[in-house]
Amino acid sequence: MALKSPGARHEPAHSPSALPTLPGQADRLLRELEWKVIRRLDGLLQGDYRTLMRGSGLDLTDLREYQPHDDVRHIDWNVTARLNTPHVRVFTEDREMSAWFLLDLSPSVGFGPAGHAKRDILNSFVAVLSRLLTRHGNRVGAMLYGGAAAQGTRAVDAVLPPRSSRAHVLHLLHQLLPPAKPANATPPAPTRTGVGGTELHRLLQSGLATVRRRSTVFVVSDFISAPGWEKPLAQLAQRHDVVAVRLLDPLELELPDVGMILLRDAETGEHLQVDTHYSAFRRRFAQLAADREEVLLQSLARAGADTLELRTDDDLVDALLRFMDLRRRRVQTVRTAPGHAAWNNPAARTPEHTPTPPERRAQGR
Repeated sequence: MALKSPGARHEPAHSPSALPTLPGQADRLLRELEWKVIRRLDGLLQGDYRTLMRGSGLDLTDLREYQPHDDVRHIDWNVTARLNTPHVRVFTEDREMSAWFLLDLSPSVGFGPAGHAKRDILNSFVAVLSRLLTRHGNRVGAMLYGGAAAQGTRAVDAVLPPRSSRAHVLHLLHQLLPPAKPANATPPAPTRTGVGGTELHRLLQSGLATVRRRSTVFVVSDFISAPGWEKPLAQLAQRHDVVAVRLLDPLELELPDVGMILLRDAETGEHLQVDTHYSAFRRRFAQLAADREEVLLQSLARAGADTLELRTDDDLVDALLRFMDLRRRRVQTVRTAPGHAAWNNPAARTPEHTPTPPERRAQGR
């Protein structure tokens, strides 16, 4: 029997396809997260979210001649050399930030333990960040991809324009939570489209066409997709501050020794029976997963996107704190470095300003 790659999105055949949506479930979920997660973050960060979510929070607006009271660190030496007169950069702080969530809701995102699947982690992450941003006056929008509506001529399922109210966050959560299904309902037949059925580049290209104003863009996905998403992600990173939020379950990296099991591909419906007692099979599976991890991290690094890894066995608060700490230290480093406007102009970023794959990998540990 041929060995299947970890990227083939296999899940236990008995795994539930979706959790029911009850009346008011979005409101109850948001209230629970406000109490358990946001209150903890408030206590630990003391409300310091704005700079963390906006990079340095400064935009280069003008160049003018140097004056005695100017900060010498703002001198633009290239312009000074060309004009033979000292010139400084002038910055303005953008008080309002728009954030967009590009959400991959393909069937493989439903993989994971009950109540802590990748889809549950996605819902919690989006709810927490949306509420943190909107309660400070920032606007949040979203693009949803992965359902039946995204097949054919439509690239995405839904687009929610940026708004800044709690009601808007509840509307977004209502869109994310799966609808209630009868206990005896038959799941829809999966489709076969390339590798596993997901074409993440369609979501990213829609984001490029829709998000015009410079924003913080969170691409939330397990990044198990047909090839071709790397280029549009890099194009997004040239225009916006992009954070690739990678969803991961530990079983996608290493299989336990549990004997004979039946796996089902979440999107193609293909079944595969494997015997996990064979150590050679488990080693081969782990090696394929490690190879895919290396390629994925290198692709994200080349695209110029920061990376946050959210595991189904990790605490959301701890993961967010690690990521925010890295962003804070990066902002401090960039602010004290000459020519720090490069972080505000993504097209001007140079390789030495781009974190290496090990730095990005550490964010999820």
